[in-house]
Amino acid sequence: MNSTDIRLDITKIPHTRIDEVDFENLQFGKQHADHMMYCDYIDGEWQTPKIVPYGPMQFEPSAKVFHYGQAVFEGMKAFKDEKDKIWLFRPEQNFQRINKSSKRMAIPEFPENQFFASLQALLQLDKDWVKKGGGNSLYIRPFVIATESGVSASESDRYRFMIITCPAQAYYNKPIKVIFAQDYSRAADGGVGFAKAAGNYGAQFYPTKLAKEKGLDQIIWTDASSHEYLEEAGTMNIFFRVGDKLLTAPTNDRILDGVTRKSIIQLAKDKNVEVVVDKVSVKQIVKAAKSGELKEIFGTGTAATVVRVEGFEHDGVYYDLPDIDEPYGTFFKKNLQDIQYNRVEDPHGWTRQVI
Repeated sequence: MNSTDIRLDITKIPHTRIDEVDFENLQFGKQHADHMMYCDYIDGEWQTPKIVPYGPMQFEPSAKVFHYGQAVFEGMKAFKDEKDKIWLFRPEQNFQRINKSSKRMAIPEFPENQFFASLQALLQLDKDWVKKGGGNSLYIRPFVIATESGVSASESDRYRFMIITCPAQAYYNKPIKVIFAQDYSRAADGGVGFAKAAGNYGAQFYPTKLAKEKGLDQIIWTDASSHEYLEEAGTMNIFFRVGDKLLTAPTNDRILDGVTRKSIIQLAKDKNVEVVVDKVSVKQIVKAAKSGELKEIFGTGTAATVVRVEGFEHDGVYYDLPDIDEPYGTFFKKNLQDIQYNRVEDPHGWTRQVI
């Protein structure tokens, strides 16, 4: 990740705002570190990346992002170990995915050397915002928006790539309750479900709002054509433990290829836990819940890491999940975080030291 030959334009903040933040009571995504990065795409080329104090920016009301939703994003985390070294977890996966998402949304791909040089410089400036201790991290949000002025229905010819960061603790601080989708869909074949396109999430908010009005927290989305197969949750990939097997849906053009998801699959294989990557039917999980074979459901994602599902609703019936000893979700969350915080040897070469 040595990208020192890349030119960056850096303007430092006069005074840090870090003393204004209560790190013991963080709201996810509400507080931001001192600096941010942006880089504009003009006349067919990405310009010099700029790192500036975090703050508002001006855009034309006719910027195409506001009208046609040309926007993609990523989620990453930086972790500080007990020796004050800062680590990223599988950052090349996030970089590759934002460019994959960009391509699907007709956004020009961002250069790898500029991405990592900018990210390293940003983390160096704001390293004090990365706190030690389990659960603490600096959440990193790269994103791209269309900035060309004009309301013609066509792809933009100008874009802005940005990175902002937020000190973070656990996204979910308790187990969640979910509902299996029957009326609404997250994505369809041939669509943009595999991309981290902003509109994917905006379209989820209304059905998720309805679920919350029923006392539930998230939706586990089903396939759009039949609603017979479980695919992923609103902000997470999803795993089901039936007996001693872990089941999860295969990735396709409707399902996000989650970095945490693929890491959990590998960690499970390392421990000789059988992982079945195949279609997971609603009927199969309901039947397993009724028979007692369904031991746990948990979601995985960068923000959430691993979160336990304590029960689900389907067809108006709510199913409680058992509170079992030594759940897989808890075990693999600890395995994953031990690697992320550099507490144990990283057997797969997933972590990258940046400072």
